[in-house]
Parts: sequence; C-alpha cells; structure tokens
Amino acid sequence: MDDYAVVLAAHGSRDPASQAQFEQLVAEVKALDPGRIITHGFLEFNTPTLDEAARSAVAAGARNIVMVPGVLLAATHAKNDLPSELNALRREFPDVTFHYGAAMDLHPLLLEVCRERLIEAETAAGTEVRRDRTLLLVVGRGTTDPDANGDIHKLARFLEEGLGYGASQVCYSGTARPDLPTGLARAAAMGFERVIVFPYLLFDGVLARRVRDAVAAAAQRWSGTEFLTASHLGPHRKVAQVFLERSREGVQGQGHMNCSLCKYRVQVIGYEAQQGQAQVSHHGAVRGLLGAGNTPAEPKTVPHYVPHPIEQQSFEIIETLRDWSKVAASDRYAMQRLVHTAGDPGIVEDLSFSPGAVEAGIQAILRGLTVVTDVTMVHSGLKREVLGRLGVQVWCGVHDAETHLLSSQTGLTRSAAGIRRAYEKFGNDCVVAIGDAPTAIFETVRLIRERHWRPALVIGLPVGFVGTHESKAALRTCLSVPRITNSGYRGGSPWASSVVNACMIQAQNRLADLVRDQ
Repeated sequence: MDDYAVVLAAHGSRDPASQAQFEQLVAEVKALDPGRIITHGFLEFNTPTLDEAARSAVAAGARNIVMVPGVLLAATHAKNDLPSELNALRREFPDVTFHYGAAMDLHPLLLEVCRERLIEAETAAGTEVRRDRTLLLVVGRGTTDPDANGDIHKLARFLEEGLGYGASQVCYSGTARPDLPTGLARAAAMGFERVIVFPYLLFDGVLARRVRDAVAAAAQRWSGTEFLTASHLGPHRKVAQVFLERSREGVQGQGHMNCSLCKYRVQVIGYEAQQGQAQVSHHGAVRGLLGAGNTPAEPKTVPHYVPHPIEQQSFEIIETLRDWSKVAASDRYAMQRLVHTAGDPGIVEDLSFSPGAVEAGIQAILRGLTVVTDVTMVHSGLKREVLGRLGVQVWCGVHDAETHLLSSQTGLTRSAAGIRRAYEKFGNDCVVAIGDAPTAIFETVRLIRERHWRPALVIGLPVGFVGTHESKAALRTCLSVPRITNSGYRGGSPWASSVVNACMIQAQNRLADLVRDQ
C-alpha cells in the first residue's frame, strides 16, 4: 500500500524557535517524498492543530492517512494523547482509514545524529581531551512513564560504549529524577577532565535553553572541570528519514512499541492503577492557543458549591444547635460537616483542631496536593463532583501489591504500610486522611517524629476500641504538623471524608470568588 497521506504530529511550544524547527523538519520530509500528501499539526499552542492537519489531507483527496508522533520516545503523548486525537478523527471521518506510526525511539539513524552532535561539540571546544577522560551526561525530557525514562539510560549506554566515553550518566530536564542540577553536580563529582552534556531533544526551545543555562552555571561553579554542551537533534535529514520510515511501518501495521512494559497495558510495579487507563487528550484548553488571531482563553468558570436543599436545611438547623461565634469560619464549617455526618452536635466537645489546620487543608487543595487515604471507604465518601471540578488526585495504597509485600515483610498492617508508601511516594506534598485504622495514625506519627515527614494536614478520625484512643492522643501531641482528630472511640471513614469535603468545598468557593472578582 503506497497511496497514503502523512500527518506529522508535534507537541507544540510557546517558543517560536521550536515551532520553526519543526516546520523546517516538515520541509525536509516533504523534500524526501515530494509526491505524497504530507501535512503537519500540533497538540497544543501552535497551529495548524492536528484535526486541521487531518482535514487538510482529506480535502486534498487522502483516504488513507497515517499519523506519526513527532516525539523521540513513547510516553504519555504517544500512548495516550495522540491516540485519543486519532480516535476523534476516525469518528469525524468514518470513510477514511487512519493508521498510527510508532514514536521515533532509538533508531540507528538517530544514533548517528547523536554522534554528529557530540563530535560538533568536541570540535568546537578547541581543546583535545581523550574520550576515556570524558563523562557523557545525557539529558532526557523526563516523563511519568518509566519505560520512556529507561530508554534514556539505554541511549546513554549505546553512546558511551559506541563512542568510547569514560562513563555516562543520565538526568532529566523535567518531571523525572534526577533533575538537571543534580545530574550536573553528580557528573562534576566523578572527577573527569571533561563533561559533555547531550540534550536528547528534537528541537530548540525552553528545555534546550534550560540545559544550556544550567551547563554554563555548572562550568562556573566547578571550574576545574571542562563542560561542553552538544546541540539537540534539530531538523536533520536523517530525522526526516526516520519520520518517513515510521509512516510506512504504520500503514503496514508494523509500528512496533514496547508493549511488554507499557504501564497502560500491563501492571508495571508502582503503576498498577494505570493499567487500562482511558485514552484522553489533555491539551484541549491550549489547542491552537498561539495561532494567528487566537487569544488566550477566558479563565475557567468555577461555580460556588450548591448544596442539595435537604443538605442546606440540615446546616441551617446545625447552625442553631450551639454557639459557633467563637469558632473560626473555616473550622466552623468543617466541624458542622462532622456534626452533619455524626448526627450529633455533642461531638464538637471531643474535636481537636490545631490552629490553622483547616486553612492548611484548603491551601493544600488549592495547591493541587494529593489526598492520601488509609482505606478506600474514605475515598468513596469524597464528593465526586467537587473532586472533578478541582482536579484533586486521591491515592489509597491499601490494596496495592507493593503494600501487601511491605506489610508481610515488616509486620505492619496494610493500612500502615500504605501510609509508609505514601511517605515515600509523595513526600510532604499530600493531605493524609485516616478514618479506619489506628495503626495508620501510629505509623504517620512515627514518620513525622523519626523521618521528619511534614504532610500539609493530617486528619485522624478512626472508629473502634483497639488502639483508637491511644493513636488519637499521639496525634494530638504531634505538634509538627497541622492536625485534626478527636478524643474517644467515635469516628470512622465518613468522618475523615467530611473534613476533606469541607476543605474542598471551601477551596471551590474561594476559586469561584476569585474568578468572579477578576
């Protein structure tokens, strides 16, 4: 099959240099295959958008179209965003056959371009340093996909062994670790005469400049080591050849990806919950934003929280059941939600709110921190509409395979093991909501005291008789973090959910006020 059109799909950038280089690459691709319909589009910021590029190909008579990702490695864009765009195009054009090519990956031609860029940097240095006295530092884009991040290590090994460098290391310009400053510091500490930094990026732009600036700063800080910066790949003819090869493979159904370690297809350790995740594009808000005639979108409207009439009536009654005048407004709403959940205004006497605790929770929600729960029942009690509107992420590790392993090997309960994993996974960037397991509170307090963990807020409201009173007492005296708990044996998952809901609802209302006042 040779009668097909090609849509080259780029991410898009706020930086004009990146867009210009991609368009240069498109020109190279067209020059290599002049008789073919070839269009290009962007996921975000720039125009034409991907749907516009596809419509252009259809208008030119194409009935067979292959979309080729303009990304070096297969991560979220290649596995999720672009397939989602392709599915939308299939619905729009049911009479057109759409194919999908693989990401560029570690193609031999790309390795040749890498070699070319490294030799250019060495030649421009004007000094001779043996490669066995040179450390190669490969800088990847960095993603949330461990498979793609691992390919950067594989690339570094190919270049180290193929070109004879004394050693190689890897760091990332965003998202993944180690970050760029850490990578440069580690490279300098290795004691090599020269460090050559190679950004494995397609085009110039924000990330490439970030690398150049960081290397320049490193050269000043560690003046005893020579630092060189190689160029990104750029609109090289061999890159264009890889694009065309990927398009042919896509049409022939031979577009190979590493599905055996794809976190969306199989349960990869640490990413089990993402198996089978729906393909949803995340770029709609900025699609074509910087195109000609486009202006920034209006701020997203966030309405005030509107309670159900019965809920509203309940809170009006609760307001009359006691004198709330001496309670801070944010704390008052959280306490009233707890009264609403328990059906008993008497519980207020047993509540313990550290100063500013609810405000800390509201600010944590507004900052986008993750809510960690000890059991899934706490998650189930959170208001879904508010979660979705604010984009709040919730994590519970109690049923994860890694939590089970940790529990069996340490003797911790699964709830406590889940809390320990949250400490490792999120650090201080979380709100901890415990509604079932006193052991989860004990582990939280231990990590705060011994490991200096500082969650934005700890909510400890389990119910029961074994360890419940003691765990709450331990949390009340844990002065290093904002905390909400109570005395006695009452509580439960709905109580913990109520406090989180109170923080989220107040966060939503503040956003609504902010948008209204702009």
